[in-house]
Amino acid sequence: MNGTPRTPAFKKKVALEALREDKTLAQLASQHGVHPMQISKWKRELLDGAERIFEEKRSRSKEDLVGREELERKIGQLTVELDFLKKRLSS
Repeated sequence: MNGTPRTPAFKKKVALEALREDKTLAQLASQHGVHPMQISKWKRELLDGAERIFEEKRSRSKEDLVGREELERKIGQLTVELDFLKKRLSS
């Protein structure tokens, strides 16, 4: 096949074209200079990875929320301690 760089963007483009099913794998392989089995592999990897994208996003948001709540709690605690110390110093 040809020397086309197989960057992640290229693989995504070819895999998405395969998912559309407008052309056969043989046509896509000829067009992009890639073996049809390679296109099938990229298509499968894209489909398998799509679910993880949404799972990671959801868990990341949950982790961000928990981290933010912990920081807000700590800020509240430090504010109370600071106010206490200011009062002790001014007495």
